[in-house]
Amino acid sequence: MIDLHTHTIFSDGELIPAELVRRAVAAGYQAIALTDHVDQSNIDLVVPRIAKAVNALRDMVPIAVMVGAELTHVPPRQIADLAKEARTLGAQIVVVHGETLVEPVLEGTNRAAIEAGIDILAHPGLISDDEIVAARERGVTLEITARKGHSLANGHVAQRASALGAPLTINTDAHAPSDLITAAFATLVLRGAGLDSKAVNTVFQRAQYLVEKALGRE
Repeated sequence: MIDLHTHTIFSDGELIPAELVRRAVAAGYQAIALTDHVDQSNIDLVVPRIAKAVNALRDMVPIAVMVGAELTHVPPRQIADLAKEARTLGAQIVVVHGETLVEPVLEGTNRAAIEAGIDILAHPGLISDDEIVAARERGVTLEITARKGHSLANGHVAQRASALGAPLTINTDAHAPSDLITAAFATLVLRGAGLDSKAVNTVFQRAQYLVEKALGRE
C-alpha cells in the first residue's frame, strides 16, 4: 500500500509521526506521506516539524516516508502561493482538500488547485469534466479515498477520470490507526468505485510514480 494522504497530531490526527509510520510499516505499507492540514496560520510551523520527523525516521524504517502538506479550506486565490510556500518549506507531496460533498469547501477550490500544479487533489467531489481535463493536462492526480463521507463521490471521480484519461490514486486520509488499510482493501475500494482490474493496476502504478517523483527518482 502506498498512502500519500495521512494526518498526525500536527493537525487533527491521533498519532505522532513516529507512531503513524511504525503502524504503516506493521500494516505492510511500501510508502507513506505525512500531509497535515495547513493554511496561512500554521504552514510555517507544521511543514518544518513534519520534515524534522521524516528526516529522523528516513533511514530507520523499511518504507519510503515523505514530507507533505494538505492545503485545507484555503481561499482559491491563495492556493498557488501557499502551494509554493509548502514546497519551499520542504513538502515533497502537496495535496489540496478538494470540494468534497460533506464539507463547505469554497467553489473554485478544485480549479485553483489544478492550476497551481499541486500533486494530488483530494476527494474532489462532483468535479467537472473541464476540471478533469485540466488535471490530465497538468499532471495533477485525482484521489479515490477510503475515508467515509469523502468517499461518497468516488464513483463519479473514477468514472469521469477514466473516461477522460486523468490520473487517479487511492489514499486513506488517515486520522487514526484504524484508518490504515491494506492493498487488498484498497483494491476493493477501487473496484467499488467502478474500476476494472486493469484500471486498478494503473492506479497503483500512479501511486508508485508519485513516490518516485517525490523522491527525485523519476
